[in-house]
Order: sequence, then structure tokens, then C-alpha cells
Amino acid sequence: MAKHLFVGLCFLAALHAYYPALALASDPPLLRFTFTEPHMGTRFKIIVYALDGSSGKAGVKAAFQRIADLDDIMSDYRPTSELMRLCQKAGGEPVRVSDDLFRVLERSQEVAKISDGAFDVTVGPIVRLWRKARRTHELPDPKELARARELVGYDKIRLDAKGRTVQLLKPDMRLDLGGIGKGYAADAALIVLKDLGINQALVAASGDIAVSGSPPGTDGWTIGIAPLLDPDAKPKRYLVLHDAAVSTSGDSEQYVEINGQRYSHIVDPRTGIGLVGRMSVTVVAPHGLVADPMTKVVSVLGPERGLATIDTTKGAAAMVVRETDQGIETFESKAFKDLKQKGIR
Repeated sequence: MAKHLFVGLCFLAALHAYYPALALASDPPLLRFTFTEPHMGTRFKIIVYALDGSSGKAGVKAAFQRIADLDDIMSDYRPTSELMRLCQKAGGEPVRVSDDLFRVLERSQEVAKISDGAFDVTVGPIVRLWRKARRTHELPDPKELARARELVGYDKIRLDAKGRTVQLLKPDMRLDLGGIGKGYAADAALIVLKDLGINQALVAASGDIAVSGSPPGTDGWTIGIAPLLDPDAKPKRYLVLHDAAVSTSGDSEQYVEINGQRYSHIVDPRTGIGLVGRMSVTVVAPHGLVADPMTKVVSVLGPERGLATIDTTKGAAAMVVRETDQGIETFESKAFKDLKQKGIR
């Protein structure tokens, strides 16, 4: 009997090897489930393909909990977050931090160095002034801005990987992880889902999206790139991605007009001034931890220097859409044209 069973299993294995469609046909179909929750100042959407609603809901619940835990670590709005507790010790001795916070700060410093400070998480004091400017519609006070700029500079952070410590060298420094935190959270949520056996999922947080395996019967997740001048309009261009992350940054939603000038919520850490002019940057990379901050790098450096930096970043590709007096201009990195796309005109 055992011999016959062994032979039968071998026969089935051989059939599956030569006729994979037979194996797929015998598998139960995966069902699509969508969930949303508010986290990190925005709404996170998670789409999963699972065998049933119970397993899908359980996986997504764990993923949202992971995102909530990261918000407790990285928020600059909550005075009790790990990030703010670190900032409260600025100017003092090195502080031992969690694996998550150290990993994000380590990557932040890497991006700061390759971009010559175009991305810099020490920009917090300046960001606070521009948040006020968006409320009051008044430019930051020049003296306050000058004092804030003295606290900014990635050279004012010391990281010790061996001890997993962070030292902020000047008192009153304030870190802002708004340009990298959501990308990292999307990555982390996908890992939780994979650990629970959900291998086809999408995690979206505003302009940051991370995806794992392709939905059943497709080449990948179809993700639209919002038009620059009317982000609510139907996209004319789509990316088809799997096991990747895509991040888009622009001023379509967060900006302020002061004295006839439009200022983006994205601030150049080197000047302390919000970016001017209409521009949208989309970056595709293997992980959100890469894609998210690189959109700010390209936004600050501009298409020429920014895309040159993208070309030196492993696995990354980018597109820039910019409004000029002559109309809309589009720029692409060398690798962007190799991405699978739909709807290109």
C-alpha cells in the first residue's frame, strides 16, 4: 500500500511538473479583499488576495498593527513617540534606539550623503515654520528661519551601528521622517502579510505604494500616475509592477500661495525655502525605503541632477513632470522606459 501511494504521489508530481496549469486548476481561487485605516496622518489602504475573508482579515489586522507601532516610533506629532524622545535628548549623549528607528535613520543618512543634503531628516525645525506658514499664509520670519537653519544638517547626526545608538549633536534639533516613514511602513506591512502566507498584496499610503506578488492572472498591479495639473482626473499613464515600490511626490495637495507665489510642502533643507513651480516626481524602486526619500531628492535637485542620482541608485527608475512657460515637460531616467507600462501617449 505504501509503495502504491508513493508511486501515485510521484505520478502526480510529474503531472504538475509537465502540466503546471493542472496544478493551478486544482488550487482554490484567491479572493480579493480591501481594507482601509487611518495612520501616520493619512489613510492606509491594503488590498490582499486570500483564500477567504477570515484569513485575509487576520493578515491585514496584523499589518495595520505593524503600521500603528511604527507610527508610535516615528511620529513627529506625538511627544511620546520614540523619535520625539530622541529629539528631547538632542545635544546630549548617544541614545540607544529600536531596530526600526535606527534602520530608517541609517537609510536617511545614506540618501542625505548621495544627494549632498537635498534630503535631510534634520529639517524638522524648518518644516515646523512652513507648517505655520500654510496655516497663516505668511512667509516664515527671516530671523526664525535663520535660527532653524543653524539646527539643520545631516552632519549633525552620529550613528553607531554596533551599539545601535543615535546622537544629535546640537540642542533643539528636531528630526522629521515624513519623507521616508510611510515608505518604510508599507514595506513592513508587506513583510507581515508574507509571514502570514499572503503573497499577493498592495499597501498604499497617499503617494507611497508597495506591492508583492502579482494579482491572479495578471502581470502585476496596475498603478496610475496622477496627472500633474489635475490629480483627480483619470490617469493617462499606468505602471504594471510586482515586488516593488512606487512613490510620487508633488504639491497638488499640500502647498500654500503667498504674495502670488506657490510654495510646495517640500522644503529644500539647504535653503530652508519651500519649492516653487509645479512638478511631480515618481520613483520606482525595490522597496519603499528607497523610493520614498528619492522622490524628495529629485524634487529638490531638479530633473537633470535628480535623475542622474537615480541612475546611480540600484534598481531605481524615475519620471519627472514639470510645468513650464512652454507647457508640460516630461523627463525620464534611463531605466524608466524599461518598466512595463500602459496608456502611454
